[in-house]
Amino acid sequence: MSSGSPEPAGPEYYIRGINDTEARGPFSRDQLASLAESNDATKGVTPDTYYYDTATEQWLTIGSNAELKALIWPEKKKMGFKQKEFKVVNEEKADSAPAITVQDFLAAAEGKTDETKGKKDKGDMMMIASQWGTRAAAVISLLSAVALILPGIDALMAMDVAKLIDKPFVILGVADVLIGVLLLLGVIDIYPIVRFRAAFGLGFLGFFFMTQGQLTPMIAVGAGAIGLYFCTIFLSYIPLAVAALLGLGGMAMLATMSYS
Repeated sequence: MSSGSPEPAGPEYYIRGINDTEARGPFSRDQLASLAESNDATKGVTPDTYYYDTATEQWLTIGSNAELKALIWPEKKKMGFKQKEFKVVNEEKADSAPAITVQDFLAAAEGKTDETKGKKDKGDMMMIASQWGTRAAAVISLLSAVALILPGIDALMAMDVAKLIDKPFVILGVADVLIGVLLLLGVIDIYPIVRFRAAFGLGFLGFFFMTQGQLTPMIAVGAGAIGLYFCTIFLSYIPLAVAALLGLGGMAMLATMSYS
């Protein structure tokens, strides 16, 4: 049975401000255009507002998407000599339903209307999962740093270049420290670097331990790298929890073996 309201045409978007911790939506392009005309600084839309791009699985600014930006803020056509009659589409009439306002859109997005009350916002769930994925990736990176730096900690503390050259994994461990700190600060723009680091660890370090006949470290590195990679991909709780446990367990095992 139809709910009585037409389905929105085109894709829908989840949005958030640069300082927001929770996403809003989903909004159609027409609704985003209405929000762009709002004078509410906290709930309006600007070119600097972030939207979730399902193709890249990243939060991007609306201004970076030329097509979406043009639909929300279309260029005004030049007026000719003959003016066309302008009719108000959203005018409230006595024999029709009340006009829809920006406040109505925002109330629907926040689940405060009769139709949307009680419905969970998938955007909020995705946002929270993304935050936990970032934190898990940060801890995995720091555990990897511990595992790689511990065997050469004396050379690093003494800044002995000759010894550091003999222990190149220490340099990779220092890079892991930097990655872990940035992720703890919520810098998600380095996700491509994190994924490259995970692939590099799985390939290079896994191959190194395999050639040395060290099966347990090879498995630990593989588990840690796979967990790290998918912590930056998954946006639902159960797959994210599996990836986080896999990555944390693998890197914790590697760090324990390095300490002993």
